[in-house]
Amino acid sequence: MENTYNNITAQQQKGENRRKFEIDRLDVEEIVARNEMRRLALVDDYDPITGRGCCGKRVMRQVTIGHEVNGTYYIPETMAAELDSKPCTSEEQWQRLRIRHDFEYWCATCATILNKITGRAEHMILNRPQRRVLQVLEKQRLAGKPLRLIMLKARQWGGSTLVQMYMAWIQMVLKDNWNSLICGHQHQTSSAIKNIYRMTLRNYPEHLTRDGEVPKLKSFDGTRNVQQLSGSESLLISSSAHSQDAMRGYDVKMAHLSEVAFWPCTTQRSPEDVVRSIGGSIPLEPLTMIAMESTANGVGNYFHQEWLRAKGGKSDKEAVFVPWYEIEIYRMEVPDVAQLIAEMDSYEKWLWEDLGCTLEMINWYHNKRREYCNHSQMTSEFPTTDLEAFTSTARTVFSTEIIDNVRHSTTTPLLRGDMVSRGNNPLKGLDFVKNDTGDMEIWKRPEHSSMRNRYIAVVDVGGKSDKSDWSVIAVIDSHLDATGKALECRPEVVAQWRGHIHHDQLAVKAVQIAHYYNNALLVVESNTLECEGYLDTLNYEKLKSMYNNLYFRNNKNGEKKFGFQTNRETKQSTIYNLIAYARDGSYIERDNKAVDEMACYEIAPNGKSYAARRGKHDDILMTRAIGLWIIEEMRLKEGRSRAINPDNFIKQAKLIL
Repeated sequence: MENTYNNITAQQQKGENRRKFEIDRLDVEEIVARNEMRRLALVDDYDPITGRGCCGKRVMRQVTIGHEVNGTYYIPETMAAELDSKPCTSEEQWQRLRIRHDFEYWCATCATILNKITGRAEHMILNRPQRRVLQVLEKQRLAGKPLRLIMLKARQWGGSTLVQMYMAWIQMVLKDNWNSLICGHQHQTSSAIKNIYRMTLRNYPEHLTRDGEVPKLKSFDGTRNVQQLSGSESLLISSSAHSQDAMRGYDVKMAHLSEVAFWPCTTQRSPEDVVRSIGGSIPLEPLTMIAMESTANGVGNYFHQEWLRAKGGKSDKEAVFVPWYEIEIYRMEVPDVAQLIAEMDSYEKWLWEDLGCTLEMINWYHNKRREYCNHSQMTSEFPTTDLEAFTSTARTVFSTEIIDNVRHSTTTPLLRGDMVSRGNNPLKGLDFVKNDTGDMEIWKRPEHSSMRNRYIAVVDVGGKSDKSDWSVIAVIDSHLDATGKALECRPEVVAQWRGHIHHDQLAVKAVQIAHYYNNALLVVESNTLECEGYLDTLNYEKLKSMYNNLYFRNNKNGEKKFGFQTNRETKQSTIYNLIAYARDGSYIERDNKAVDEMACYEIAPNGKSYAARRGKHDDILMTRAIGLWIIEEMRLKEGRSRAINPDNFIKQAKLIL
């Protein structure tokens, strides 16, 4: 876990294996020349007053106010169209027209922020990362779409400030009675964001106010957390994820959801509930806004899942991540280029070669890393990629790279339904019947052949109530022939049943599914049943009478025992084996829910045990771990192990983590 480069992405690793680093083949003068070209490419020709370098479609205009030439400006196309139909007759009229069309100009003349370096109040000139976020919002606004954004933050570039100022601009300039909400993981977060708003109000130019009234926040309905903006009469509501009831009853049009990855998840309250409550009240109209932002806090939580949905184009929100090297303050002059090159490790060379970072960026990174015990801590604070951001803040057993690799093969099932038989015999006239509400999913129907134990049916026993763990029956095609030799294909998940059911009914269901898949080897995870005295509830004797291809293990005394027992040793072994299969792409996962469970599977702080994150499940995951372990056992018997030495398995497997 402390390996310095544990969190280098798969892309980086492939790049390292593909070639030597080019920087090793260049002399210092050539590197300096290339670096100068990169530095010049970063020089900003940006001026929000003239409009040069600003976002959106702009046209160059020589502006005349009255009979005098005011200057040459790059103004938004929408403003140019309005200016053509009604020329400005005064400087104030020109400014009022421009602040309605040009957010960057409004920021540079009306918005006031606290400079984090100098500590002084100054007008807000957008930096490069802020302009990248603005491009997303402006594209949506000008298209007449609702504004929807999810933002993964790094430190000190003003992402929250940009979101809050954009909402303030809409309330102060564009709309009346347009209520906004700030919801942070704590009230202090919401208050800090509201203070950004207050500073702008205190310093707002009087000649650009509405009806000459200096804008300010005043109490509304006597509540501390709801204030009204004078002039537009819009409400500004502040709340936290701990008290979402405080936001009910208000007609909210915009929501700034801050540090969502840190919102509490309990049996009484979850981030999903809070966001659903807020989002459900915001209409799908132009200038409505939902901006969700956070620093990373591990994988598998609500924010991470929403980020993945947005990246995959499955969400209403557009995803924006800003890496550390785009933030202008993270650069340091290089007094000795040769020395820096000599001290670069493979990660820093990757920053130069693949990402095109300047030497000044790399020098800052090189020196900043010395403050941290390991590279994981550095990437937690200053991530280079979004994968790195989530992975470095997690205690997950499966890295984000592994999870993403496995997710590529998931797909919707071919069929959904359930197994149905005729009469009292559960195997008589057995067939799969399609049903849109059925608990069984099939990705591939059984291929009938003479191979014994080609299919492995693994049962993880859960409970009967909706609040208990799920019972899962997973079928894996081992793609082994009768001798245990691997066929061309990798082991593949082909079917799955998942539901809540009495244990005796689960036994029947498992037998039916195993029988349907060529009399598959039926492996029952018996740990829960044995430890809690529930083996009889599975009706083991009836199970043996119905089905003759059951999995048995040998205990320490050499006695055959029914089922697969998960204890500390076997759980560690099966999980390590699953990591290896997933990491190497050695099995094909079809169910996206299995990958979600991997994302929420964590190692305990003591480093000795594994479990699903609180409120999550690992039932599907354990069927894969057990099933692939059984397949590995089959291969070992034939001396055809995938890559594992059984006599030294645990020692080797620990290297995976």
